[in-house]
Amino acid sequence: MFIINSSGLAIAFCVLTMVGWGSWANTQKLAGKESWPFELFYWDYAIGVAIAGLLFLVTLGVSGSAGMSSFANLASASPKSMGEAIAAGALFNLANILLVAAIDAAGMSIAFPVGIGLALIIGTAASYIQTPKGNLAFLSAGVALILVAIVVSAVAHRRMASKDTETRMSGLWFAIVAGLLMGFFYPELTRSISPGFNQDPIRPGLLTPYTALLFFGIGVLLSSIPFNWWFMRSRHSRFSTYIAAKPRLHFPGILGGIIWMIALGFNLIAAGVAGPAVSYALGQGATLIAALWGVFIWHEFRDAPAGTNRFIVVMFATYTIGIILIGRATLN
Repeated sequence: MFIINSSGLAIAFCVLTMVGWGSWANTQKLAGKESWPFELFYWDYAIGVAIAGLLFLVTLGVSGSAGMSSFANLASASPKSMGEAIAAGALFNLANILLVAAIDAAGMSIAFPVGIGLALIIGTAASYIQTPKGNLAFLSAGVALILVAIVVSAVAHRRMASKDTETRMSGLWFAIVAGLLMGFFYPELTRSISPGFNQDPIRPGLLTPYTALLFFGIGVLLSSIPFNWWFMRSRHSRFSTYIAAKPRLHFPGILGGIIWMIALGFNLIAAGVAGPAVSYALGQGATLIAALWGVFIWHEFRDAPAGTNRFIVVMFATYTIGIILIGRATLN
């Protein structure tokens, strides 16, 4: 399987994670919520995640001479480890459906800083407790600054003068619940992966990152049936509309799922060097990327009252410094 052993390359992979996780939601914007509501978009997204998980298994999972190949690992994996990876996919999926609903209602520049920011704090703390690797002082300082950025983002949100205030507030609540749930999927996923997979033999019953990605994708796809079906019923959407849609409407969602899953793959590969807590926290700098898209490309704050820009600047500054400190945490 493909592995890395360089701290610099691990950070580069985390930056790629950051860009991927912060950019995939643009595919939802491109799909257009008027013609393609998020609950229909999400079926395609889940399919894209599962496709990328399978591609990782049959490409990087069997390349190189290091470690155990994906197919050998499949033969030796325990039901417990496979179940943990599938459960991680289901937990992430519920959180991500709520996040997509938040993006639909409140925009990327609000949903990401609040939802993913909360997930970053919870996921980083849980991952560090599970695998204490990285400089705790730098990691804690970085997470604290990101918490400040979340609060500032919420303040900026409250200043928005909009006739859709009720919709935006529902989006904010969706983002909060999504973040509280999403913080736990990454520790659950890494629990199924053999520690030190980039240097040590795979422990009996545990998974390589590539096998874990396959089962994670299965968990996302299977759990979409009850989770997304509920959203479709609540919003009076018809599955027949999804089936009858032209390919151009399906493509953005599938692409979005593939982008997100590739980013997760890079993050798990980097975790072998940086440790899960640092790798996850650094990857969740995606919030900064998403906020940049929301503010400068989609102009989500164009109707904000005078003085809102200073809150946006503070949010970007604190998030950026926080991410730099988290990156520094890899250098013990």
